Amino acid sequence: MDSRRVHLFISGRVQGVWYRASMSNEGAKIGLNGWVRNLDDGRVEAVVEGMEDDVEKIITWCHKGPSMARVDDIVVEDETPTGKEPPFKTRY
Repeated sequence: MDSRRVHLFISGRVQGVWYRASMSNEGAKIGLNGWVRNLDDGRVEAVVEGMEDDVEKIITWCHKGPSMARVDDIVVEDETPTGKEPPFKTRY
């Protein structure tokens, strides 16, 4: 199975609703590497790296997010895996 790296931009009601913390917990639970942070424009940005099936799991999770979130759109940009991302965490 191949590794995959994606750069995600999630828009909607995704700040102030525990989206970032919930995604960080989910990514760590799945065993992914990378990070998630809020952007000044109201979106959430994330870089996720791991086994292809696991990356798909977090992308699927991102479409729903935590219960108070409303996800309007997700931009998924594939990148070349680096193998250098730390275990999944929140960036501030």
